[in-house]
This record gives sequence, structure tokens and C-alpha cells, in this order.
Amino acid sequence: MTEARDRVDWLLADSIWWGGRLRRGVALRVGTDGRAKPVPAEMAPSDGVRRLPGTLLPGLVDAHVHAALADLGTVRAGGIAAVWDLGGVPDTLRDLAARAGRLGSALPRIRYAGPFLIAPGGYPSDRAWAPAGSWREISSAADAGAAVAEAWSAGATLIKVTAHAGGPTLPQPTLRALVEAAHASGLQVVVHAEGPGTVAAAFEAGADLLAHTPWTESLPDPLLRACASRMTWISTLDIHGWTDPPPPGSAPSPGSADPAPEIDPAREVAIGNLRRFVEHGGKVRYGTDLGNGPLPAGVNPRELRALRAAGLTPDEILIAMTEPDQPGITWLPSGLDLTPATFADLLATARVVDDTLQPR
Repeated sequence: MTEARDRVDWLLADSIWWGGRLRRGVALRVGTDGRAKPVPAEMAPSDGVRRLPGTLLPGLVDAHVHAALADLGTVRAGGIAAVWDLGGVPDTLRDLAARAGRLGSALPRIRYAGPFLIAPGGYPSDRAWAPAGSWREISSAADAGAAVAEAWSAGATLIKVTAHAGGPTLPQPTLRALVEAAHASGLQVVVHAEGPGTVAAAFEAGADLLAHTPWTESLPDPLLRACASRMTWISTLDIHGWTDPPPPGSAPSPGSADPAPEIDPAREVAIGNLRRFVEHGGKVRYGTDLGNGPLPAGVNPRELRALRAAGLTPDEILIAMTEPDQPGITWLPSGLDLTPATFADLLATARVVDDTLQPR
């Protein structure tokens, strides 16, 4: 838990994006719990106000990272105020989250799921990148409650389950038992669904979120419509086509246009699925699966452009990236421009306002 402040702070900028729209003449009142609330600028005191050029908005969140495979200090320096770790060693994550919650920490705030809950021998226990202790095998439906209780006792506020058709998968009764145990503890369930039938299995078990936009097949419309009625999908569109380094000389320099490597067809499948999901009213969270290939640490403009290709407006992308009821403030020194053509590159200039209200 983030340490409490001992005072109320005030921030005033040229503009503030909050609650889905860009506003002027508004100040941010930052309470002792670190949560900010927009109020009319005239309510700010005459002194003791931190004034900044540009635009302030809720802290940007990457809802899919793996801390063991990424430099979280660089993530925060790149404009991300908070992350969701979706699969790691529980004790390591608990310690890291405690460090991140201290005043003045150079790390983003961390919400975590603890270990991957998997079928015996299932994904990702067969992957070299998965550290020992980052998964827990579920042997039966009767084991579900104990697994959820262990994750919760280690500080998890999410439960991560894998449904990977390339190896052993959890039987549907076991998957359903995990979801029921998590919900009984007030925890949402995130499913890594990969391969035929896995999205349907996650939906039918009552899972709350998918860790990735489905990419292995174009989903039938009835299933997609059903998912949109109550699930949230985490985007991770940029993992496709970028898991191998680009050819020599093609890597983009900061602020330049992307090179044009051959894009994995899975990217277009994923974008198509997400576009229809959104058209049916589905909720999206921005997430990158940071640690999976050469992805930018910080705001990923390629992910933002892929979300635009899926039909999200700049305002909708910001809603997918922010949690206004949580501590954390983002600062755009040059101001927010919601023009679709320039939005992604401008948002990549974001910086986090730290606990002493100094931009970093």
C-alpha cells in the first residue's frame, strides 16, 4: 500500500484531461491518500500551488507486464505510473510492490496476480523465460480454493489462469472452480487464452478479463458479442510481429516513424477481433505484455496506433490507460493533442508526477 501523505497538495496546469474529457480552468486537489480530484481552479489556495505547463491526467497504467523480465524503473521514467504484473514469483512481487509503494520510489505502483495457475505440465512451466516459482499447478477442482487463498495471502489482487491449447489445459470444472474461489475472495480472474476453444472456455467459466486480445483465430460473432457483454480484454496488440528483433538498420530512433518489418498476420486477426469487441460495447484495458520481445519500456506508441486501428478514439484509449480513482498523476509537458495522427507520439512524451509533486 502506498504510504500516506501528511498534507493536501494542489496542482494547476494549462489543461487537465479527466473523466473522459479535456478541461481548462480546473485544478487537481491531491488528498492525503495520494488520490487526485479535479475541482474549479478558483478553489485552489493563493499560495502553495504547483504550477505546470501542458496537461495533467490520471496516472497511465500498463495492465500487462512481467516485472521479472522488465526494468520497472525505466517503465516509470517512460511515463507509466502503475503496472499490473500478470504472472510472477509471489514473494518477489510482494517485496517489489512494497518498495514501489514508498514515497519517492522510482518504481511504478504494482498490482499483481502472483503465480500463473496452470494444469500440471502446462504453459508456461515449459518456457525458459518463466522463473521457478512463478507458476502453481492445479491438480483438481478441490485444489482451486487453496491456490486462490495462497495467492491472496501473498498480496495478489488478481488471479491469473492459463488456457493454452498448445499443451495441458485445465478441465472446465477446475477452471470454473478457480473462478468461483477467486470471486468468493473478491478477486478478478485474468485468463491467458491461446488457441481454439480457449476464449469460450474462459467466458463459460466466468472469467473477468483476457490477458490478451485473442489472436489465433477470428472469433465467431456470437462468442465475441457474449464476451463484450461482461468481459474486459487487455490489448497487447504490439506483441505480434515484434517478438524477433527488426532487421539491422530498421529499428526506429526515438520519435521517428516505425520501420516496416513483415507483420505477423496474428496482429491483423487480433485487431479485427478487438474492433468487433469494441463495436459490441466491450471494455478494453491498455497492456503491452512487457518482457515479451523488444517492446518499449514506458508508453508504447505502436500499441497506441494499433488501438487506433481497432477503432478506439484517443479519448477511449486514455480511458483504457487510466484509473482516476487510484493514486498517480501523469504530465504531458507540451499539452495533450487529441488529433489521431499525432496522439501516439505525443503521449509517448508522458512523465509521472512523483509523490513530492515534482515531474520526473
